[in-house]
Amino acid sequence: MTVIAPETVELTSELISDPERGYTALRRQAPLVRVTLPGIETPVWLITRYEDARAALADPRFVRDQAKVPGYVQDGPSIAQQMIDAYGLPAEYRDYLGIMVLVDGAEHARLRALVTKSFTARRINALRPRLERITADLIAPLAARREAELLEDVGYPLASTVICALIGVDEPDVADMRTWIREYASGDPELFVPALRNMVEYAKGLIARRRVQPADDLVSAWIASGDEADGGLTETEMVALVLLLVNTGITPPALFIASSVLALLDHPDQLARLRAEPGLITRAVPELLRFTSPVPMGAPLYATEDLEFAGMPVRKGEAVTSALLAANHDPEEFAAPEELDITRELGRGVGHVAFGHGAHYCIGAALARLEAEVVLDQLLVKRPDLTLGVARDELEYFDLPGEGRHLRALPVRL
Repeated sequence: MTVIAPETVELTSELISDPERGYTALRRQAPLVRVTLPGIETPVWLITRYEDARAALADPRFVRDQAKVPGYVQDGPSIAQQMIDAYGLPAEYRDYLGIMVLVDGAEHARLRALVTKSFTARRINALRPRLERITADLIAPLAARREAELLEDVGYPLASTVICALIGVDEPDVADMRTWIREYASGDPELFVPALRNMVEYAKGLIARRRVQPADDLVSAWIASGDEADGGLTETEMVALVLLLVNTGITPPALFIASSVLALLDHPDQLARLRAEPGLITRAVPELLRFTSPVPMGAPLYATEDLEFAGMPVRKGEAVTSALLAANHDPEEFAAPEELDITRELGRGVGHVAFGHGAHYCIGAALARLEAEVVLDQLLVKRPDLTLGVARDELEYFDLPGEGRHLRALPVRL
Protein backbone atom coordinates (compact mmCIF):
# COMPACT_ATOMS: atom_id res chain seq x y z
CA MET A 1 0.00 0.00 0.00
CA THR A 2 1.37 3.43 -0.95
CA VAL A 3 1.34 6.00 1.85
CA ILE A 4 0.56 9.65 1.11
CA ALA A 5 3.17 12.01 2.57
CA PRO A 6 2.27 15.18 4.46
CA GLU A 7 3.38 18.62 3.33
CA THR A 8 7.03 19.68 3.52
CA VAL A 9 8.22 20.44 7.05
CA GLU A 10 10.98 22.92 7.86
CA LEU A 11 13.37 21.44 10.41
CA THR A 12 15.31 23.78 12.68
CA SER A 13 18.62 22.90 14.34
CA GLU A 14 16.78 22.73 17.65
CA LEU A 15 14.28 20.19 16.33
CA ILE A 16 17.01 18.11 14.66
CA SER A 17 18.56 17.57 18.11
CA ASP A 18 15.31 16.94 19.98
CA PRO A 19 14.49 13.20 19.91
CA GLU A 20 10.99 13.58 21.30
CA ARG A 21 9.49 16.93 20.29
CA GLY A 22 11.38 17.00 17.02
CA TYR A 23 10.50 13.60 15.61
CA THR A 24 7.61 11.92 17.40
CA ALA A 25 4.92 13.62 15.32
CA LEU A 26 6.87 13.11 12.08
CA ARG A 27 7.34 9.41 12.82
CA ARG A 28 3.60 9.01 13.28
CA GLN A 29 2.72 10.83 10.05
CA ALA A 30 4.49 8.63 7.52
CA PRO A 31 7.59 6.47 6.99
CA LEU A 32 9.10 9.27 4.89
CA VAL A 33 8.41 12.94 5.50
CA ARG A 34 9.37 15.73 3.11
CA VAL A 35 11.56 18.23 4.97
CA THR A 36 14.00 21.05 4.42
CA LEU A 37 17.10 21.26 6.61
CA PRO A 38 18.67 24.48 7.94
CA GLY A 39 20.58 26.26 5.18
CA ILE A 40 19.38 23.76 2.53
CA GLU A 41 16.77 24.73 -0.07
CA THR A 42 16.33 21.30 -1.69
CA PRO A 43 13.71 19.18 0.11
CA VAL A 44 14.70 15.68 1.20
CA TRP A 45 12.78 12.62 2.30
CA LEU A 46 13.45 12.20 6.02
CA ILE A 47 13.54 8.73 7.61
CA THR A 48 12.67 8.66 11.32
CA ARG A 49 12.10 4.95 11.95
CA TYR A 50 14.84 2.53 13.00
CA GLU A 51 14.20 -0.33 10.59
CA ASP A 52 13.77 2.06 7.68
CA ALA A 53 17.05 3.84 8.52
CA ARG A 54 18.98 0.55 8.56
CA ALA A 55 17.32 -0.53 5.32
CA ALA A 56 18.10 2.72 3.49
CA LEU A 57 21.72 2.82 4.66
CA ALA A 58 22.28 -0.66 3.21
CA ASP A 59 20.12 -0.34 0.07
CA PRO A 60 22.18 -0.44 -3.16
CA ARG A 61 19.47 1.55 -4.94
CA PHE A 62 20.69 4.62 -3.05
CA VAL A 63 24.06 6.33 -3.61
CA ARG A 64 25.81 9.20 -1.87
CA ASP A 65 27.27 10.71 -5.02
CA GLN A 66 24.44 12.41 -6.89
CA ALA A 67 26.48 12.34 -10.10
CA LYS A 68 26.25 8.52 -10.02
CA VAL A 69 22.47 8.65 -10.60
CA PRO A 70 21.91 7.35 -14.17
CA GLY A 71 21.05 10.20 -16.53
CA TYR A 72 21.74 12.74 -13.82
CA VAL A 73 21.82 16.34 -15.03
CA GLN A 74 22.74 18.89 -12.39
CA ASP A 75 19.99 21.46 -11.88
CA GLY A 76 21.44 23.81 -9.32
CA PRO A 77 23.79 22.95 -6.45
CA SER A 78 23.63 19.55 -4.79
CA ILE A 79 22.62 19.21 -1.15
CA ALA A 80 26.28 18.68 -0.21
CA GLN A 81 27.21 21.85 -2.10
CA GLN A 82 24.41 23.75 -0.37
CA MET A 83 25.71 22.59 3.00
CA ILE A 84 29.19 23.81 2.06
CA ASP A 85 27.67 27.12 0.96
CA ALA A 86 25.80 27.35 4.27
CA TYR A 87 29.16 27.10 6.05
CA GLY A 88 30.56 29.84 3.80
CA LEU A 89 33.59 27.78 2.75
CA PRO A 90 35.74 29.17 -0.10
CA ALA A 91 35.55 27.29 -3.42
CA GLU A 92 39.27 26.46 -3.48
CA TYR A 93 38.89 24.18 -0.47
CA ARG A 94 35.89 22.19 -1.66
CA ASP A 95 37.99 19.42 -3.21
CA TYR A 96 39.11 18.54 0.31
CA LEU A 97 35.59 18.02 1.66
CA GLY A 98 33.29 15.04 1.39
CA ILE A 99 35.95 12.43 0.58
CA MET A 100 34.84 8.89 1.45
CA VAL A 101 31.61 10.28 2.96
CA LEU A 102 30.14 11.21 -0.42
CA VAL A 103 31.51 8.43 -2.64
CA ASP A 104 30.26 4.93 -3.41
CA GLY A 105 31.23 1.50 -4.66
CA ALA A 106 34.79 0.73 -5.73
CA GLU A 107 36.02 4.27 -5.08
CA HIS A 108 34.72 4.17 -1.52
CA ALA A 109 36.15 0.69 -0.97
CA ARG A 110 39.59 1.82 -2.21
CA LEU A 111 39.68 4.80 0.14
CA ARG A 112 38.28 2.89 3.09
CA ALA A 113 40.81 0.06 2.71
CA LEU A 114 43.66 2.57 2.99
CA VAL A 115 42.33 3.83 6.33
CA THR A 116 40.80 0.86 8.15
CA LYS A 117 44.09 -0.96 8.77
CA SER A 118 44.80 1.55 11.55
CA PHE A 119 41.39 1.01 13.15
CA THR A 120 41.27 -2.77 13.58
CA ALA A 121 39.78 -4.05 16.84
CA ARG A 122 43.14 -5.43 17.93
CA ARG A 123 44.97 -2.15 17.36
CA ILE A 124 42.25 -0.10 19.08
CA ASN A 125 42.05 -2.43 22.10
CA ALA A 126 45.83 -2.19 22.45
CA LEU A 127 45.42 1.56 22.93
CA ARG A 128 43.53 1.21 26.23
CA PRO A 129 46.57 1.53 28.57
CA ARG A 130 47.73 4.62 26.69
CA LEU A 131 44.25 6.14 26.77
CA GLU A 132 44.04 5.51 30.49
CA ARG A 133 47.39 7.25 31.07
CA ILE A 134 46.46 10.24 28.90
CA THR A 135 43.11 10.61 30.63
CA ALA A 136 44.62 10.33 34.11
CA ASP A 137 47.20 12.98 33.21
CA LEU A 138 44.45 15.28 31.93
CA ILE A 139 42.27 14.86 35.01
CA ALA A 140 44.97 15.17 37.70
CA PRO A 141 45.41 18.99 37.50
CA LEU A 142 41.66 19.44 37.18
CA ALA A 143 41.08 17.49 40.39
CA ALA A 144 43.65 19.68 42.12
CA ARG A 145 41.76 22.86 41.22
CA ARG A 146 38.40 21.06 41.65
CA GLU A 147 36.83 22.46 38.50
CA ALA A 148 36.99 21.86 34.77
CA GLU A 149 35.38 22.50 31.42
CA LEU A 150 35.13 18.99 30.07
CA LEU A 151 35.26 19.76 26.36
CA GLU A 152 38.30 22.04 26.65
CA ASP A 153 40.10 20.12 29.39
CA VAL A 154 39.32 16.46 28.62
CA GLY A 155 37.24 15.66 25.53
CA TYR A 156 39.15 17.59 22.89
CA PRO A 157 42.66 16.96 24.29
CA LEU A 158 42.08 13.21 24.59
CA ALA A 159 40.46 12.75 21.18
CA SER A 160 42.99 14.97 19.40
CA THR A 161 46.02 13.29 20.99
CA VAL A 162 44.89 9.84 19.90
CA ILE A 163 43.70 10.53 16.35
CA CYS A 164 46.63 12.84 15.58
CA ALA A 165 49.09 10.13 16.65
CA LEU A 166 47.41 7.64 14.31
CA ILE A 167 47.47 10.09 11.41
CA GLY A 168 51.05 11.18 12.02
CA VAL A 169 50.58 14.77 13.23
CA ASP A 170 53.78 15.69 15.05
CA GLU A 171 53.23 15.86 18.81
CA PRO A 172 54.22 19.55 19.17
CA ASP A 173 51.55 20.40 16.56
CA VAL A 174 48.63 18.56 18.15
CA ALA A 175 47.55 21.58 20.20
CA ASP A 176 47.39 23.70 17.02
CA MET A 177 45.34 21.03 15.25
CA ARG A 178 42.98 20.86 18.22
CA THR A 179 42.52 24.64 18.13
CA TRP A 180 41.91 24.65 14.39
CA ILE A 181 39.33 21.88 14.51
CA ARG A 182 37.43 23.62 17.32
CA GLU A 183 37.40 26.81 15.28
CA TYR A 184 36.36 24.83 12.21
CA ALA A 185 33.44 23.31 14.15
CA SER A 186 32.44 26.62 15.75
CA GLY A 187 29.92 27.66 13.09
CA ASP A 188 31.63 31.09 12.93
CA PRO A 189 32.90 31.92 9.39
CA GLU A 190 35.50 34.31 10.79
CA LEU A 191 37.03 31.34 12.62
CA PHE A 192 36.44 28.27 10.49
CA VAL A 193 37.69 29.60 7.14
CA PRO A 194 41.17 30.46 8.49
CA ALA A 195 41.13 27.20 10.48
CA LEU A 196 40.43 25.18 7.33
CA ARG A 197 43.22 27.00 5.51
CA ASN A 198 45.64 26.23 8.34
CA MET A 199 44.72 22.54 8.39
CA VAL A 200 45.08 22.18 4.62
CA GLU A 201 48.52 23.81 4.63
CA TYR A 202 49.62 21.74 7.62
CA ALA A 203 48.50 18.51 5.94
CA LYS A 204 50.44 19.40 2.78
CA GLY A 205 53.55 20.05 4.85
CA LEU A 206 53.11 16.81 6.81
CA ILE A 207 52.83 14.81 3.59
CA ALA A 208 56.00 16.44 2.25
CA ARG A 209 57.89 15.60 5.46
CA ARG A 210 56.73 11.98 5.46
CA ARG A 211 57.86 11.53 1.86
CA VAL A 212 61.38 12.31 3.09
CA GLN A 213 61.18 10.71 6.51
CA PRO A 214 58.46 8.02 6.86
CA ALA A 215 57.13 7.01 10.27
CA ASP A 216 54.70 4.47 11.71
CA ASP A 217 51.55 6.43 10.87
CA LEU A 218 48.74 6.63 8.34
CA VAL A 219 50.23 9.35 6.17
CA SER A 220 53.44 7.35 5.69
CA ALA A 221 51.38 4.25 4.85
CA TRP A 222 49.38 6.19 2.26
CA ILE A 223 52.57 7.41 0.61
CA ALA A 224 54.02 3.88 0.63
CA SER A 225 50.86 2.51 -1.02
CA GLY A 226 51.91 4.10 -4.29
CA ASP A 227 50.40 6.69 -6.57
CA GLU A 228 46.88 6.82 -7.96
CA ALA A 229 47.75 4.47 -10.84
CA ASP A 230 48.62 1.77 -8.27
CA GLY A 231 45.41 2.29 -6.30
CA GLY A 232 47.13 4.72 -3.95
CA LEU A 233 46.19 8.29 -3.11
CA THR A 234 46.79 11.63 -4.75
CA GLU A 235 48.02 14.47 -2.57
CA THR A 236 44.56 16.05 -2.69
CA GLU A 237 43.02 12.78 -1.45
CA MET A 238 45.60 12.53 1.35
CA VAL A 239 44.91 16.08 2.49
CA ALA A 240 41.17 15.41 2.34
CA LEU A 241 41.54 12.24 4.42
CA VAL A 242 43.63 14.05 7.02
CA LEU A 243 40.85 16.65 7.33
CA LEU A 244 38.17 13.95 7.48
CA LEU A 245 39.94 11.95 10.20
CA VAL A 246 40.85 15.00 12.24
CA ASN A 247 37.29 16.29 12.08
CA THR A 248 35.46 13.01 12.71
CA GLY A 249 38.10 11.74 15.13
CA ILE A 250 38.05 14.81 17.38
CA THR A 251 34.77 16.70 17.32
CA PRO A 252 32.12 13.92 17.56
CA PRO A 253 34.04 11.89 20.21
CA ALA A 254 34.66 15.02 22.30
CA LEU A 255 31.02 16.08 22.04
CA PHE A 256 29.91 12.53 22.86
CA ILE A 257 32.02 12.47 26.03
CA ALA A 258 30.48 15.75 27.19
CA SER A 259 26.94 14.70 26.23
CA SER A 260 27.38 11.36 28.01
CA VAL A 261 28.55 12.99 31.23
CA LEU A 262 25.62 15.40 31.05
CA ALA A 263 23.14 12.59 30.34
CA LEU A 264 24.34 10.65 33.39
CA LEU A 265 24.22 13.77 35.58
CA ASP A 266 20.68 14.29 34.33
CA HIS A 267 19.84 10.70 35.37
CA PRO A 268 21.31 10.30 38.86
CA ASP A 269 19.72 6.88 39.30
CA GLN A 270 21.63 5.57 36.28
CA LEU A 271 24.85 7.22 37.43
CA ALA A 272 24.44 5.63 40.87
CA ARG A 273 23.88 2.24 39.22
CA LEU A 274 27.03 2.65 37.12
CA ARG A 275 29.09 3.58 40.17
CA ALA A 276 27.74 0.60 42.06
CA GLU A 277 28.38 -1.75 39.14
CA PRO A 278 31.36 -0.42 37.12
CA GLY A 279 31.25 -3.48 34.89
CA LEU A 280 28.12 -2.02 33.28
CA ILE A 281 30.23 0.57 31.49
CA THR A 282 30.55 -1.58 28.36
CA ARG A 283 26.75 -1.65 28.17
CA ALA A 284 26.33 1.96 29.27
CA VAL A 285 28.40 3.41 26.40
CA PRO A 286 26.29 1.88 23.58
CA GLU A 287 23.15 3.01 25.41
CA LEU A 288 24.58 6.53 25.71
CA LEU A 289 25.38 6.47 22.00
CA ARG A 290 21.78 5.50 21.29
CA PHE A 291 20.44 8.09 23.71
CA THR A 292 22.58 11.06 22.61
CA SER A 293 23.44 10.16 18.97
CA PRO A 294 26.28 12.71 18.63
CA VAL A 295 25.78 12.88 14.84
CA PRO A 296 21.98 13.30 14.67
CA MET A 297 21.59 13.34 10.88
CA GLY A 298 22.99 11.01 8.23
CA ALA A 299 24.38 12.04 4.86
CA PRO A 300 21.89 12.39 1.96
CA LEU A 301 21.32 9.34 -0.26
CA TYR A 302 20.07 9.64 -3.83
CA ALA A 303 17.70 7.21 -5.51
CA THR A 304 19.25 5.70 -8.66
CA GLU A 305 15.81 4.75 -10.03
CA ASP A 306 12.13 5.30 -9.40
CA LEU A 307 11.37 3.04 -6.48
CA GLU A 308 9.10 2.34 -3.57
CA PHE A 309 10.65 2.58 -0.13
CA ALA A 310 8.78 1.82 3.10
CA GLY A 311 5.60 1.87 1.07
CA MET A 312 6.21 5.32 -0.39
CA PRO A 313 7.26 6.39 -3.91
CA VAL A 314 10.70 7.94 -4.31
CA ARG A 315 11.64 9.35 -7.71
CA LYS A 316 15.03 8.86 -9.35
CA GLY A 317 17.45 11.56 -8.16
CA GLU A 318 15.46 12.46 -5.05
CA ALA A 319 17.36 12.58 -1.77
CA VAL A 320 16.63 10.52 1.32
CA THR A 321 18.35 11.10 4.65
CA SER A 322 18.12 9.29 7.98
CA ALA A 323 17.52 11.11 11.23
CA LEU A 324 19.85 8.88 13.24
CA LEU A 325 18.74 10.39 16.54
CA ALA A 326 15.10 9.77 15.66
CA ALA A 327 15.83 6.18 14.62
CA ASN A 328 17.59 5.58 17.92
CA HIS A 329 14.48 6.79 19.74
CA ASP A 330 11.97 4.75 17.75
CA PRO A 331 9.50 3.17 20.23
CA GLU A 332 8.92 0.31 17.79
CA GLU A 333 12.55 -0.74 18.33
CA PHE A 334 13.33 0.46 21.87
CA ALA A 335 11.08 0.18 24.90
CA ALA A 336 10.71 3.60 26.55
CA PRO A 337 13.34 5.14 24.24
CA GLU A 338 13.15 8.49 26.02
CA GLU A 339 14.60 6.85 29.14
CA LEU A 340 18.32 6.30 29.67
CA ASP A 341 18.83 2.72 30.81
CA ILE A 342 22.45 1.59 31.14
CA THR A 343 21.30 -2.02 31.57
CA ARG A 344 19.37 -1.96 28.28
CA GLU A 345 19.89 -4.99 26.03
CA LEU A 346 20.27 -3.48 22.58
CA GLY A 347 19.32 -5.44 19.49
CA ARG A 348 21.36 -7.24 16.84
CA GLY A 349 24.75 -5.93 15.83
CA VAL A 350 25.64 -2.79 17.76
CA GLY A 351 21.94 -2.22 18.44
CA HIS A 352 21.80 1.41 17.31
CA VAL A 353 22.60 3.56 14.26
CA ALA A 354 24.63 6.30 15.97
CA PHE A 355 27.58 5.24 13.81
CA GLY A 356 25.47 4.69 10.71
CA HIS A 357 25.06 1.28 9.08
CA GLY A 358 26.24 -0.61 6.03
CA ALA A 359 29.25 0.22 3.85
CA HIS A 360 29.70 3.66 5.39
CA TYR A 361 29.62 2.48 9.02
CA CYS A 362 31.94 4.75 11.02
CA ILE A 363 35.56 3.55 10.82
CA GLY A 364 36.36 5.07 14.21
CA ALA A 365 33.44 3.52 16.10
CA ALA A 366 35.58 1.22 18.26
CA LEU A 367 37.94 4.06 19.13
CA ALA A 368 35.07 6.38 20.11
CA ARG A 369 33.58 3.68 22.36
CA LEU A 370 36.93 3.02 24.02
CA GLU A 371 37.60 6.72 24.65
CA ALA A 372 34.17 7.09 26.25
CA GLU A 373 34.64 4.01 28.45
CA VAL A 374 37.97 5.28 29.77
CA VAL A 375 36.79 8.85 30.41
CA LEU A 376 33.50 7.88 32.07
CA ASP A 377 35.31 5.40 34.29
CA GLN A 378 37.90 7.93 35.44
CA LEU A 379 35.60 10.92 35.65
CA LEU A 380 32.37 9.51 37.03
CA VAL A 381 33.03 6.06 38.48
CA LYS A 382 36.32 6.75 40.21
CA ARG A 383 35.35 10.32 41.17
CA PRO A 384 31.92 10.21 42.82
CA ASP A 385 31.82 13.96 43.61
CA LEU A 386 31.64 15.32 40.06
CA THR A 387 28.71 17.71 39.60
CA LEU A 388 27.57 20.25 37.03
CA GLY A 389 29.40 23.54 37.46
CA VAL A 390 26.49 25.80 36.39
CA ALA A 391 22.72 25.65 36.51
CA ARG A 392 21.38 23.22 33.91
CA ASP A 393 19.57 25.97 31.99
CA GLU A 394 22.77 28.05 31.77
CA LEU A 395 24.52 25.60 29.45
CA GLU A 396 25.27 27.09 26.04
CA TYR A 397 24.83 25.43 22.66
CA PHE A 398 25.82 26.19 19.06
CA ASP A 399 24.23 25.20 15.76
CA LEU A 400 25.82 23.57 12.72
CA PRO A 401 23.92 23.69 9.40
CA GLY A 402 22.03 20.43 8.97
CA GLU A 403 23.76 18.88 12.00
CA GLY A 404 21.72 20.17 14.92
CA ARG A 405 22.71 21.76 18.22
CA HIS A 406 25.78 20.87 20.25
CA LEU A 407 27.18 21.78 23.65
CA ARG A 408 29.56 24.72 23.52
CA ALA A 409 31.02 23.88 26.93
CA LEU A 410 30.36 21.65 29.97
CA PRO A 411 31.64 23.21 33.21
CA VAL A 412 31.87 20.77 36.14
CA ARG A 413 33.13 20.64 39.71
CA LEU A 414 35.23 17.73 40.83
